[in-house]
Amino acid sequence: IIDHNGYRRGVGIVVCDDQGRLLLARRRDHRGWQFPQGGVRQGEPPREAMYRELKEELGLDPSDVREVARMGSWVSYKLPARHRRASSPRCIGQKQLWWLLRLCSSEESIRLEQSEKPEFDDWQWVDYWLPLEKVVLFKREVYSQVLSEFQNSAGLRVAGKLR
Repeated sequence: IIDHNGYRRGVGIVVCDDQGRLLLARRRDHRGWQFPQGGVRQGEPPREAMYRELKEELGLDPSDVREVARMGSWVSYKLPARHRRASSPRCIGQKQLWWLLRLCSSEESIRLEQSEKPEFDDWQWVDYWLPLEKVVLFKREVYSQVLSEFQNSAGLRVAGKLR
């Protein structure tokens, strides 16, 4: 769904473990690292989209995770011109609602090959603030907002401060 301002509606997912580390996944197409994310379909509630993307990208079911927090508002970023597709309606960026989930099942539950076209080819647990260094530049401000909001979430132990 692309809104009247040209932003595609989507969801973002931060998965943590019980040590406060975050799951970061490597994209197949250009080897960049990021959190799982994806678009919201027409008529699909954002929470359902989040669980659909969780299954498609990480192979995780709702029973594998526990919802810790959800951002109170949508956050957005603009795509650099070289990443914009010539489509109608024109999409200039993403507007996302983010969730923080805790993995409750074993790491073996994470299966990247769940969809016909897997988006990721590897994943790793990383320290809480490391995604700000690994993600592509145009997503860093959103990641900063997301991590800042989630750092004080119930039971999440975060080492260090926002850089």
